[in-house]
Amino acid sequence: MTRFTAYRDSFPNAHLTRSDSGVLEVALHTDGGTLVFNGHTHEQIVDLFHAIGSDPDNRVVILTGSGEAFMESISPEGFDFFTPQGYDKIYREGKKVLMNILDIEVPLIAALNGPVRLHSEYVLLADIVLATPSTVFQDKPHFDFGIVPGDGVNLLWPEVIGSIRGRYFILTRQELDAETAKEWGAVNEVVPADKLLVRAHEIAEGLAKLPPLTSRYTRIALTQKLRRIVDEGIGYGLALEGISAAEVARSMTANG
Repeated sequence: MTRFTAYRDSFPNAHLTRSDSGVLEVALHTDGGTLVFNGHTHEQIVDLFHAIGSDPDNRVVILTGSGEAFMESISPEGFDFFTPQGYDKIYREGKKVLMNILDIEVPLIAALNGPVRLHSEYVLLADIVLATPSTVFQDKPHFDFGIVPGDGVNLLWPEVIGSIRGRYFILTRQELDAETAKEWGAVNEVVPADKLLVRAHEIAEGLAKLPPLTSRYTRIALTQKLRRIVDEGIGYGLALEGISAAEVARSMTANG
């Protein structure tokens, strides 16, 4: 069991605030601006979601971003894709982070303040997805780095928007705008940017009025299929990603 005061200030890339009713807002950031995702963030976010899920006083969680995007920039700093030991760390964290999100056993709202070009699988594990007109989805970095997109996007996009659409989205690095994502079932509402968090908190406060066990067990009931999908496929997908990363490393060495 974890208490808010024990982890509130523990994560340099997450600003945490909680209302008296138990609505926890998690704003991802780098130095107060848009998050730049790297290997250190990858490790940190595993512990962040674990702490959130371990706190019984969280009644609803809102996950949002800072600046102009939810998550669109990645840096290689802190990542080691090219040694067995280095990739083992990525593999373990990649499996754990998705299960830790699913282990947040209260309603989870994603409030997307802008583009989501990496780790959109986090968003697809939310129960309610709000977007702004500037929100676009894309799986960009995997093919940019020449590696398999096996970290969960391969499992969740075909599940959410349909098998053919999902595979096309990943293979072509398609940019999916907010309205199309809403039409296809990946977004619930598209709201003006200045109303995004207002709307997220409005929904969250309504959910926080439910009896605690009702809201908690409803989240569990609604995510059982997703849990099965992730549990069955994430290890295999990450292993394939690691094999492709090793081939990229071999090619770089041969051409260097």
